[in-house]
Amino acid sequence: QAQLVESGGGLVQPGGSLRLSCVASGFGLDYYAVGWFRQAPGKEREGVSCISTSVGTEHYADDVNGRFTISRDDAKNTVYLQMNDLQPGDTAVYYCFAERDWGDYVQDYWGQGTQVTVSS
Repeated sequence: QAQLVESGGGLVQPGGSLRLSCVASGFGLDYYAVGWFRQAPGKEREGVSCISTSVGTEHYADDVNGRFTISRDDAKNTVYLQMNDLQPGDTAVYYCFAERDWGDYVQDYWGQGTQVTVSS
């Protein structure tokens, strides 16, 4: 069964860092664009970052650019999100996703989410 499983969330003080991991099983990430969304209480899910296949082009939301870094290790079938200088506004459930365009349809997978709480 294909699935994504996130880990690495937790409680951190403002200015702190966390590294999220997302491991894929049941399929290979090689041909999938991968990334992270987040959803804060009472808000809609929003894109945080994504990285393409092969060339590995990275994209970031404006409010995390310069603080977060996405990376992928296809040999380990894993996507990472290094989050530095975390702020209370980063508090949310973080979800990883993997997406592949097969031409006539787009296939995507989502993880179950990991909670990140930034508080003093």
